[in-house]
Amino acid sequence: MAQLDLRKKLSVLADAAKYDASCSSSGTAKRDSRGGKGIGSTEGMGICHAYTPDGRCVSLLKILLTNFCIYDCVYCINRVSSNVQRARFSVDEVVELTLNFYRRNYIEGLFLSSGIIRSGDYTMEQLVLVAKKLREEHDFRGYIHLKLIPEADPKLVEEAGLYADRLSANIELPRDEAMGRFAPQKDVGVIKKAMANVRLRVEASKPAKKDRARPPKFAPAGQSTQLIVGADGAPDTEILDRSASLYGGYGLKRVYYSAFSPIPDSSSALPLSKPPLMREHRLYQADWLMRFYGFSAPEIGEASTGGMLDLAIDPKLAWALNQRAQFPVDVNTAPREMLLRVPGLGLKSVDRMISVRRYRTLRLEDIARLCRGIDKVRPFITTLDWTPGGLTDAVDLRERLAPERKPEQLSLF
Repeated sequence: MAQLDLRKKLSVLADAAKYDASCSSSGTAKRDSRGGKGIGSTEGMGICHAYTPDGRCVSLLKILLTNFCIYDCVYCINRVSSNVQRARFSVDEVVELTLNFYRRNYIEGLFLSSGIIRSGDYTMEQLVLVAKKLREEHDFRGYIHLKLIPEADPKLVEEAGLYADRLSANIELPRDEAMGRFAPQKDVGVIKKAMANVRLRVEASKPAKKDRARPPKFAPAGQSTQLIVGADGAPDTEILDRSASLYGGYGLKRVYYSAFSPIPDSSSALPLSKPPLMREHRLYQADWLMRFYGFSAPEIGEASTGGMLDLAIDPKLAWALNQRAQFPVDVNTAPREMLLRVPGLGLKSVDRMISVRRYRTLRLEDIARLCRGIDKVRPFITTLDWTPGGLTDAVDLRERLAPERKPEQLSLF
């Protein structure tokens, strides 16, 4: 095989990494080198852009160690039977790339995954070695996200958590039975066991108040996973149920959703076309409702049609239209939990409203100032000077609140 220069390797392996959506730098411990010690930082503004919950944009060098793989997962572009250009970084090349990109202020951290080469143990060992060299030899204090190889020795996984801020093992398919059809060399039980071990180590690394000696930090930003949308036929409600069980069972920080993308020479068992990108967006919105707004997966699913979320309107509005008997709510007396269920009201808006209503009775103009738009909110609330009357139960309310669709070019074929 012809030898590739570093620039060509970077082009191949950065492109191969784009299919993994599970990268984010939120939630980690703050480390900073601006005091003159070490290199890198987990803070600040920064060739993958991830957004933290507070809105900061963080740039990560997102690459694969290699796109060679001994597995033959039919949905994966890097499977062993795929006819793609192959490349592989050495450990030292990844280390130097990370440091050089950081020094040029291109990135603030590293997201490193890999195809399986030789064995799970060997691959995990190489990934850990990259993080170890960055931390111990170069005192790199930036963000590091490592992809777990679930079948690797648990000792390697434990070592990875000592150097990485976040770990992730991708479930990939919402349905367990689909794993046997599409990825026969993978074992869902092994993946879940690895995720459970990470959760135990993360919890064990949190010191109790009475403990004087603090245990070593282990993956302070927790763990995440990815679900492919539209590959195995699972409806949105089933995907959300799976996400809810993953959050509850393994203490995940995030579940990422990646719309299935057809690949060359793929199996006839896979769909011929990709799902609408809006479907992925609605799943992220529903996931947000579960994590921050107190919604359960079954509640969100009640407003679905055939198990699929409404693509025209967001999941919270769909739920409210399906539960009109609970509205309107009085913004001056309603508890926070109910205000969070009002379409158009976000976390910050609700907290501001609760703070302001201690000193004055809220009017409609106050709500308009506290939220981004009043049109979606108005049918579901009452204030001192406003009541929606029959608007809440209007037959055409959904059409009034649904965003206007942009004209689309019709296909000739």
